[in-house]
Amino acid sequence: MGYSDRKLEQISARMRLDLLRYIKLAGAGHTGGDLSCIDILNVLYNDVLNVSPGAIDDADRDRYIQSKGHSVEALYVVLASKGFFPESDLETIGRYRSHYVGHPTRKVNGIEFNTGALGHGLSISAGIALAGKMDKRSYRVFTMLGDGELAEGSNWEAAMFAAHNRLDNLVAILDHNNLQITDKYSRVCNPSPIDEKFKSFGWGVTNVDGHNIKDLRRVLSNVPLSEGLPTLIIADTVKGRGVSFMENVLKWHHGVPDDAQYEAALKELEERLSELSA
Repeated sequence: MGYSDRKLEQISARMRLDLLRYIKLAGAGHTGGDLSCIDILNVLYNDVLNVSPGAIDDADRDRYIQSKGHSVEALYVVLASKGFFPESDLETIGRYRSHYVGHPTRKVNGIEFNTGALGHGLSISAGIALAGKMDKRSYRVFTMLGDGELAEGSNWEAAMFAAHNRLDNLVAILDHNNLQITDKYSRVCNPSPIDEKFKSFGWGVTNVDGHNIKDLRRVLSNVPLSEGLPTLIIADTVKGRGVSFMENVLKWHHGVPDDAQYEAALKELEERLSELSA
């Protein structure tokens, strides 16, 4: 807490380097989606969420549920940076008997719920938010959705349920990078206009640049948007953000750079970190 915008930008740059290193080591990962959501996770865990490794069972801690579970490598890097587990654990990602697998699991310290099958995170989060209201707890529930994930009908049931129960302690963040595994989401099953659909269900909705640290801090620190309404934040992002040859390229939905690509990506990310540290 208390970081400047510049410092958080440096942290994001460092996290991108770490992310690429662990994906390369593991030989697997959803690289593009990890890079698109890491600024959001950085701001959440360093500026917004009331969570810490020392109070992991606090009944009033905020909850974070990563519905787009395939981008778990980004979450691992952020949780390690906050001390939920040793960073060296990440060298076991994808290894036999490691808890650090390709989707979130509660076996990893700091992860609240297993996710991965798309379309479940918002329903889980709505249930936890309702429990908080019933128990008169002060916590908030944040969940990250993928835009391709909105094709899952369970999201719309959860949206209706959350508005009906006036869950203004629930915040959904849409990682709006426009791509899913096979194509642009608009060509697979177009959910647009996303903002108008959620508003029609009774949500407060706003947009933000998902890579602008200052704007992310402002929006995420001022929720709910309206008393009595759940909040949707549509964060416009770029898949593969930070590595020029990965940005907006479908094949990096999941993919591991070869040695030459890895070196080129590291060089670019290190130059960015150096610029921010000057």
